[in-house]
Amino acid sequence: MIAEEIIIEPVVTEKSNEEIQEGKYTFKVAKKATKVDIAKAVEKLFNVKVLKVNTMMVKGKEKRVGRYVGKTSDWKKAIVKIDTNVGESTYLTKGGKQVKAQKKYKTSIDEFIGA
Repeated sequence: MIAEEIIIEPVVTEKSNEEIQEGKYTFKVAKKATKVDIAKAVEKLFNVKVLKVNTMMVKGKEKRVGRYVGKTSDWKKAIVKIDTNVGESTYLTKGGKQVKAQKKYKTSIDEFIGA
């Protein structure tokens, strides 16, 4: 699956808007997507560093229009925690030389609500 097929749309609710301050973003994702797939797709689409992914299946609700009863479809929700404090990381090479990693990540997803 490609990244555009995995992430379907953002979920915008009062709770998800409050969690944005903590670096947690909520998405509607494909049912067959795994946590690893979701993390890679978010990193690719939004250029952020994903720390943690929580997923859950949301059951469809029973709806009624007049005398007709139907059911909305089940869907999968993912809460993605991103790194909001991106800094330079250092590591040692074989010779014992210290090297700094220069990866540039964003600290927020600006496209989440359409800002």
